[in-house]
Amino acid sequence: MRFVSHLGCPTCGATYPADRVMNLCERDGRPVQMVLDLDRLRAERGRDGGWDPGRRSLWRFGGLLPLDVADANDRRHIVTLGEGNTPSLPYAHPWAETLRCRLEVKDEGKPHRGYGANPTLSFKDRGMALTVSLARALGLSRLAVPTQGNAGDALAEYAVAAGLEAAVVMSPDTDLPVLGNVAAVAQLHPSSVHLELVPGTIVECAQRIREHYVPGGYFSVATFQEPGWRTEGKKTLGLEMAEPAGDRLVERIWALPDVIVYPTGGGTGVVGMAKAFDELEALGLVGSARPRMICVQSNATDPLVRAFNDGATDITPLGPGSTIATGLNVARNVGHINVLRIIRESGGCALSVTDDAIRNTIQTEWRERRFGWSPEGAATLAALPELADRGMIREGDRVVLVNTASPEKYLPTIRDLFDGGL
Repeated sequence: MRFVSHLGCPTCGATYPADRVMNLCERDGRPVQMVLDLDRLRAERGRDGGWDPGRRSLWRFGGLLPLDVADANDRRHIVTLGEGNTPSLPYAHPWAETLRCRLEVKDEGKPHRGYGANPTLSFKDRGMALTVSLARALGLSRLAVPTQGNAGDALAEYAVAAGLEAAVVMSPDTDLPVLGNVAAVAQLHPSSVHLELVPGTIVECAQRIREHYVPGGYFSVATFQEPGWRTEGKKTLGLEMAEPAGDRLVERIWALPDVIVYPTGGGTGVVGMAKAFDELEALGLVGSARPRMICVQSNATDPLVRAFNDGATDITPLGPGSTIATGLNVARNVGHINVLRIIRESGGCALSVTDDAIRNTIQTEWRERRFGWSPEGAATLAALPELADRGMIREGDRVVLVNTASPEKYLPTIRDLFDGGL
């Protein structure tokens, strides 16, 4: 943690020691983040912070991460299963032609030759790789997470790899492949992974964590509840979107997308990517312009959309709905205040789509392009018509859609949409 200066609350400005094991800010009850000493990083590791494009995982970003793989002391704590370094694939679609934009898909669910791969086929592996590694570095041995599914799947795998103990609390209605995988890991490693099923959504699961597991000595790594660890993992999405590639590789030129369309439940990825772009600017690698951040939610559960449309600085929690995009079924989160700020500062927006639109997108894209979208990822593509109406995408824009997981993790719920099978 050589280049971590301190922990800071972006809402009230409070600061804490870099190695403080804590949950929310003690002053205002909001999430805290890890703050890097970027001047020291640049002085010691160079302009790009020790970026190593030859490393096929998210650990390629060296000192831009709180644990630097090039540092011997940090390296002994790092737990990696090859996560991150996924491609942004050019995506030929009629809307790209209509809008005259460069459409890309950041594909988090499927391995691609020459790249890294998320071991549980979900972007949640990024956050949990950093979380488990930092927990080891700071001497923790028991972690607990409430989850809609994929975060629990990731924590189970990384906890076993790290030799830590993990409690995963999820709904019995969790998508069966995810539930089955966590149950299998728990059965194979009963001393490492404990699975508990709690009816409801992530809200009820989080309550169970607070009331039972935290008093029992577990540290909660729920979304935004840990001191920025999962945010550090998710920020690598933004670093990968910006890193030198193609014609920019020889001269090591970093460049941000013009638009990022992100399926948003808790919103850790939004906060992480914004943090990544700020750090790249501080290093002199990019300018002050930011991608327009588009947060897409399900119309069944859309607290960010309602708050954005109302001009509110924070959400007004309502009960969750029901959607096939289970990762979007987050009715309230303490970090939504920061997500809303980022949307507005970037000139972006928040909007929602229906389950019918998600299902139609999954089915059409598989039939016509043989591309497998997760329900959450499909929501970003389904949002393009409204984004066009709002003028959010302009001619020549580089637009990145984030496909957060493999569709295989949502079977049998969406099996009927794949004629001939995945």
